[in-house]
Amino acid sequence: MQTSLGAISNKAKKEKKYRFRNLYRLINEEILHESWRMLNKRAATGTDGIKYEEYGRNLDENIKELVARLKQKRYRAKLIRRHYIEKGNGKQRPLGIPAIEDKLLQHAVKRILSAIYEQEFYSCSYGYRPNKNAHDAIKDLKTLLGTKKFRYVVEADIKGYFDNLDHDWLIKMLELRIDDKAFIWLIKKWLKAGVLDTDGKVLHPATGSPQGGIISPILANIYMHYVLVLWFQKVVKRHFRWKSEVIVYADDFICIFENKSNSEKFYKVLGKRLGKFGLKLSSEKTNIIDFRLVKKNSFDFLGFTFRWGKGRNKKLLIRTSKKNFNKSYKAFKTWLRVNKSMKKKLLFKKLNQKLRGNYNYYGIKGNSDGIGRFYRQVIKQLFKVLNSRSQKRSYNWEGFNKALEYFDIEKPRVIWSNF
Repeated sequence: MQTSLGAISNKAKKEKKYRFRNLYRLINEEILHESWRMLNKRAATGTDGIKYEEYGRNLDENIKELVARLKQKRYRAKLIRRHYIEKGNGKQRPLGIPAIEDKLLQHAVKRILSAIYEQEFYSCSYGYRPNKNAHDAIKDLKTLLGTKKFRYVVEADIKGYFDNLDHDWLIKMLELRIDDKAFIWLIKKWLKAGVLDTDGKVLHPATGSPQGGIISPILANIYMHYVLVLWFQKVVKRHFRWKSEVIVYADDFICIFENKSNSEKFYKVLGKRLGKFGLKLSSEKTNIIDFRLVKKNSFDFLGFTFRWGKGRNKKLLIRTSKKNFNKSYKAFKTWLRVNKSMKKKLLFKKLNQKLRGNYNYYGIKGNSDGIGRFYRQVIKQLFKVLNSRSQKRSYNWEGFNKALEYFDIEKPRVIWSNF
């Protein structure tokens, strides 16, 4: 199977207009067994309630039966279970959790799509791709801005990107590289699958691909590739005399320009371009920024604030954004309030996990202040909550600091020094 996927990748790279046939037949027992080993064993269950371990007890028979249904076109996608998570601004983000069998099948199809589209995607696209992550996007944006050539920044926010992917447009995009009706039929099944909401109602969205599904990230990347990235590379950059670049991570993107007129022209047509494909910009979150000269000017991208420092030898500073700092701290306070009665040994163990998670993302070179501030706020809140567990005060600051040392609480540290 690895050989087959490698051959697809080579073909896609060499022949940019080739349309692949017979992809559906690649979804056999072999690729499904391989995909099974790659699934997240701890992922939440779907509407059928079947867990990873339960499906895996009779894995061979379950996969054989699934392949038989695929061959006979009897496969039906199960309802997607909707789950909501807090966004940190008082709103909630809906996630879609497929059943375990649908996850397995989606993983196999995702691998086939990746073999084709990894040869299509540009290097400026970072989200949900092998050997690329948010830190790469931040680092490359920092490098571009650090050259001091790019003065104007267009920051934009797409309203409900994953919920508003136009199915007809997405299928047209897929058919540019795929000439296999059965394979497209399978993807349509997931796009049209009903969603079981938390109130028990079944929804049938006319657009979108639910976040949380294994297939959704690559479908979203394909959509963004044709809507924005390819257009920017082939049309926008060629029409402008001055340099311009785009950095994309899933539905988040930043466009930078040398020339003010170019940035203004792009800003004017961006909304129309997205509107053609059923997408809308958030007007209050879409702006042109004169990044070099205007005092205290800054923009946020992927949880970090970018701005120039003061003084003669100005440096480009990247710090934890205020929005994400408050979101992380609020989430910690909520967790601590719920778990304040937990045994101290376990509480401190979980605390370390949360601190490491923060450092692993925000612990980039130059952001020592951001992670240090988060640590100090967390420790103050911990001190307050531990002393409220009983009527008698448990700690003074001296005893509390000894407890932190005894339980080996993670101090803030820079993880990513290559920025």
